[in-house]
Amino acid sequence: MRYYLFLLLTLGLVNYSTAQQSDKAPEFSFNEYDIRTQMEFLASDALEGRRTASRGNDMAAEYIAAHLRAYGYAPPAGMSDHFQRIPFAATQPPVSSSMTVNGASLQAGSDFIILSGPAVTAKAKGIFAGHGWVDAETSHDDYAGLDVEGKVVFVLPGPPGAKDPGSIVGAMSAKRKLAEERGAIALVELYQLPFPWEMFAGYFGGESLQVMEEEEEESTITYAWLNKVDALSFTDIQTAKKLKVQLSSTGFIRNKVQSQNVVGVLEGTDPELKDEYLLITAHYDHVGVGKQGGQYTETDSIFNGARDNAFGTIALLNTARALAEMRPKRSIIVLAVTGEEIGLLGSAYYADHPLIPLDKVIFNFNTDGAGYSDTGAVSIFGWNRTGTNEMLEAGVAPFNLKIIGDPAPEQGLFDRSDNVSFARKGIPALTFSPGFSEFDAEILEHYHQVSDEASSIDYAYLKVYCQAFAHSCRVIANSSKLPVWAEGDKYEEAGKELYKKD
Repeated sequence: MRYYLFLLLTLGLVNYSTAQQSDKAPEFSFNEYDIRTQMEFLASDALEGRRTASRGNDMAAEYIAAHLRAYGYAPPAGMSDHFQRIPFAATQPPVSSSMTVNGASLQAGSDFIILSGPAVTAKAKGIFAGHGWVDAETSHDDYAGLDVEGKVVFVLPGPPGAKDPGSIVGAMSAKRKLAEERGAIALVELYQLPFPWEMFAGYFGGESLQVMEEEEEESTITYAWLNKVDALSFTDIQTAKKLKVQLSSTGFIRNKVQSQNVVGVLEGTDPELKDEYLLITAHYDHVGVGKQGGQYTETDSIFNGARDNAFGTIALLNTARALAEMRPKRSIIVLAVTGEEIGLLGSAYYADHPLIPLDKVIFNFNTDGAGYSDTGAVSIFGWNRTGTNEMLEAGVAPFNLKIIGDPAPEQGLFDRSDNVSFARKGIPALTFSPGFSEFDAEILEHYHQVSDEASSIDYAYLKVYCQAFAHSCRVIANSSKLPVWAEGDKYEEAGKELYKKD
């Protein structure tokens, strides 16, 4: 009996050692039962849709941190726990609001929404100011020669040239400040994002959350977005010689709240490479309940977010466990971020306040998705852009999965997930997503719907997805080849600056 036990242990150690020394797919210790249990908690009604800064969101964060502690992940140096706390300003929308432009009466909710600002009743002139953007480095100034004092300023969305929603949403606060500094009484952005107005209004028309810096003061101007309406075209606004605006709002209620990123660090095994880090990310927040999330029914008002993104969070947790059991050469940062659904705010906060210097991070491997329609595949947002194609092919091959590169290109998905927060800093980054080719009826059936529940998940597929993600992480973390932006990529220069390369 002792000999038999010794033999089993010896074989186990041999297999373990072999797996440590190669990128051959190991037998991962997680299983369908564990995965289902994790999903049934993270996507449970008890977590109430995991909306950022909610009780359910905090419960999910504690759950993730407990797993990281159990797997042996340490907090980053200087931190006493696994939470990177983020201050948010939570604003409740006005009880009532109205807007009229050149006699066209606009309906609150369907035609416009107000995102922030005090109570106001005003009749004022309107003025169009391009994108309402100022950049000293490029000498760009949309306000040059314009007098906006006491006026309502209409602008195109985002900074000039920005097409991805993340950049447009990320510029909101700066654009509001620019208009406020010049004496405007209101800023109105013209809606031109690549998804339905109803989705945008559902997110931002209710309670709004924005990262709050400690020295930040409350805004004194009204900040709104205007939808396309038959009675008033955007062309009319941009070309009109005169714009007369009537605006009223009962104002916002503003409170300070807190949410958190969850982060853990695992040291690599190689004496030289362990000072380089693979950053693995997934967002654990979702959109909440009732009007916070969108369309709901009398019988179900909880947006459980099984696919988006309990699916990715579970892949992150199981990958963390697999890498801890057989540590790779490079060190690992596991980062579960909050605030993705309200503008990639958690990942952007970490990128601006890194707990490990960004130039030590060789790659950001994010996992996120809207759902799946092809269980024989995974989808990659950023295929061909970071020199990792061969690594990813090696990562998924043992599990008989094909790769769909950059699905639904019209959706701009690379710039709609947390990978872009790190790409902007220069870190090669991409998103590993469940298999689909387009935003078809099968994807939209559950995407941001109350039907996206644990009971609807294909657990055999989720298991193999977790395995493929974990093995791909191991391949990248052990590779002698560093990821790098493709020549001519829009983030190439940022990468050269970050890593100080010519």
